Amino acid sequence: MAPDSRVYRLVDGISNVYLVDDGELTLVDAGTPGDAKEIREGIRALGHAVADVDRVLLTHYDYDHVGALSSLGLNVPIHAGEPDATYVTGAAKPPLTNLKGLTQRVLGRSLDHPDLTSLPVTDGEEIGGFRAYRTPGHTAGHTVYLHEGLDVAFLGDCVREEESTLQPMPGWLCADAERNHESIKELSERIPTFDYGAPGHGEPITAGASAVLRRVAAGL
Repeated sequence: MAPDSRVYRLVDGISNVYLVDDGELTLVDAGTPGDAKEIREGIRALGHAVADVDRVLLTHYDYDHVGALSSLGLNVPIHAGEPDATYVTGAAKPPLTNLKGLTQRVLGRSLDHPDLTSLPVTDGEEIGGFRAYRTPGHTAGHTVYLHEGLDVAFLGDCVREEESTLQPMPGWLCADAERNHESIKELSERIPTFDYGAPGHGEPITAGASAVLRRVAAGL
């Protein structure tokens, strides 16, 4: 939970799922298929219903970030960078030209595609109180979302938390590890200062997160 108590981590299992309450409710990522019950219960524990959710922001398409979308009972748009936005609906499939795409294809066989509208996100786009930063590398459509008003950035899998700091995702987990490193550097230069960093894996960085990100970028 962020310091201002309007950013909540609903799931901290294989991957993190966050809910942001800034007058609207935004679900950031959707965990694995087995996380659906925990997500619903977490939303209810905060005094809301799943029907109150206004949008879903996906940092990227992966089994452990989109898995619960089809079973939550949502009726809202999904926002994601292309081509990941198309993969979510099943209109296209990840390429078989790298290990990442092959893994996504194999794990995707156990996913049901959500009957929801998937809206492609452009770099710099404002979505409610969030601004999107395209950060390809982990996947081609990977996107980071900054909520400047709440001083929080949702970092997805371009980095992960490890031993109270941030590290790039291992290369073998990325579609293009070199491009992921470039995206981290570019993001550290472009994004405004933020205090709270919410990665897809590991514990959130609760103070000085943008400075931590810059140190990571400087070491690449």
